[in-house]
Amino acid sequence: MYDLLTFGEILLRFSPTGDKRVMDADNFACHVGGAELNVAAGVSQLGGSCGIISKIPAHALGAMVRRKVRAYGISDEYLRPDSRNRARMGLYYYEKGSSPRKPEVIYDRHNSSYSRISLNELPVRLWKNARVFHTSGINPALGERMKKITTEMIRRFHEQGVLVSFDVNFRENLWEERDARLYAETILPMVDIFFCTEETARLTFGKKGDLKKMMKSFADEYDISYVCSSRRTVHSTIDHSFTSCLFEKSSGRFYEEKPYEHIAVVDRIGSGDAFVSGVLYGLIQYSDDPGMAVKYGNAMEVMKNTMGGDLCKVLPGEVRDLIAEHEEDGYISEMNR
Repeated sequence: MYDLLTFGEILLRFSPTGDKRVMDADNFACHVGGAELNVAAGVSQLGGSCGIISKIPAHALGAMVRRKVRAYGISDEYLRPDSRNRARMGLYYYEKGSSPRKPEVIYDRHNSSYSRISLNELPVRLWKNARVFHTSGINPALGERMKKITTEMIRRFHEQGVLVSFDVNFRENLWEERDARLYAETILPMVDIFFCTEETARLTFGKKGDLKKMMKSFADEYDISYVCSSRRTVHSTIDHSFTSCLFEKSSGRFYEEKPYEHIAVVDRIGSGDAFVSGVLYGLIQYSDDPGMAVKYGNAMEVMKNTMGGDLCKVLPGEVRDLIAEHEEDGYISEMNR
């Protein structure tokens, strides 16, 4: 049994090298990523057993992706091959910003192999084979077919007693806020762990009041065990501060810690997924102490912002040391040596 199974599209990301814009680029750096892969990679590197449910081409690009998945300790047992002549990877292009110009994402994922995945090609044992199942709102945003498949996956895992984790992960490039809200409202009664930012709670769900009031309202309205929200303060494109909050419905308690101030951002893509991975790892490994989920979530989000690419590349000891240092008030060495 896996600690975590995720369901989502694996993408190739292309970013202009140097300080160039997409419209002016001569060379692109290629990274493998995707929200649910990013989450699985984070939990796996912290020590959890993980797998991903997805579909990729059977040609050389797919082989490269499969090797990357395995390299991060993620099982490819449910990573299905697409042998069609026209099989393709989903792509996206990411252009870094520099204040006041914002970062920008351009998607090119129509008719990808992932969009053709079918529940019929997945084994029946899958639905009982995890402690936690995680997916996000990106999947139903890809069209009616993916919306139905995502809902059915959530339903099947839920009925087998697997904890269901869902990240709203709203993308305005993919669908409208009203559609995202209507979809989420249909599946939230089956969700045990819910991730939603303060901005999404207000703009997408129309929630009122402060963050804690909104988080509690989600838990009460849909009987959700844990509601989690990361909070990012953007001072500039390369200077952010982070903290988060977790609400546990059974105890009625909120868990949070002091923020990480003025983080030097190298690449923010995937940082929200890193937060999710830390929280899920904390809830899996420290089920009697949700405060550890907050500590790991914050630390993983901070670590991801300090490195390029979509995936958070860490050693478990690094994360534990960062958590310990964050709780210290005394002198902290500026170099490990």
